[in-house]
Amino acid sequence: MDPKLSEVSQMCELFKAALVRNDFDKCATLLSQLKVLLTTFRSLPPLFEATPNAVHELTVARDIYEHAVIFSVKTEDQDAFERDFFQLKPYYTDAGDRLPQSQQEFPILGLNLLRLLVQNRIAEFHTELELLSASALENPCIKHAVELEQSFMEGAYNRVLTARQTVPHETYVYFMDLLAKTVRDEIAGCSEKAYDSLSVNDARQILLFSSDQELSGYINEEHPEWEIKNGSVIFQKAKESAPCKEIPSLQLITQTLSYARELERIV
Repeated sequence: MDPKLSEVSQMCELFKAALVRNDFDKCATLLSQLKVLLTTFRSLPPLFEATPNAVHELTVARDIYEHAVIFSVKTEDQDAFERDFFQLKPYYTDAGDRLPQSQQEFPILGLNLLRLLVQNRIAEFHTELELLSASALENPCIKHAVELEQSFMEGAYNRVLTARQTVPHETYVYFMDLLAKTVRDEIAGCSEKAYDSLSVNDARQILLFSSDQELSGYINEEHPEWEIKNGSVIFQKAKESAPCKEIPSLQLITQTLSYARELERIV
């Protein structure tokens, strides 16, 4: 085996072992070194040169980037996830016919869909979905993300939250927790606009908390402008604190009539 390829393979195994141990400092150091070493392989994207060790080099590089994506999830770094995913994606698309399919492919593609959903990038979510094959759409990891998006768009927030209990892969838990927060923020925004106040019991059920303590913690952290008083959650204070802009209706009418007269003269 080529000495450089042997070095990269050994470092890759060290990187994966450190990831299992959750030794994130070691992971970060090894990953930086591995990415530099990978730039010397001309068989990798975007060159894709047919070198003698091309298949082996592509396989090792794909393995590194797959575990880099998992590393970014473990460290809760969404920017790193996006960078590493886009470096990994050509190994699934452009090099897909040169390599045996990776067992991590569908879980990672599903993770990316979930990330786009959490970030409310719905147009990109559907673009990525259109690029997947019919067989990929039947995979449980992809179906999980699709069903979540449908539930989110339908406003079936209870289905979104309960889906955390049936995640198809352990790495999905991080994004599911973020999605749960997104859902609660959506409900909270609608609630404070629709009601002046709600009973603590009703607010707990609407926001899908299992205890009053969880509700109180959420309010203290996310909505300190709300007030819990006499067994009720009062939103009126938040409404009063929001700036209210008056619409200059008379001025708008005058301007509109002036524009109409000018148009009539032109015609």
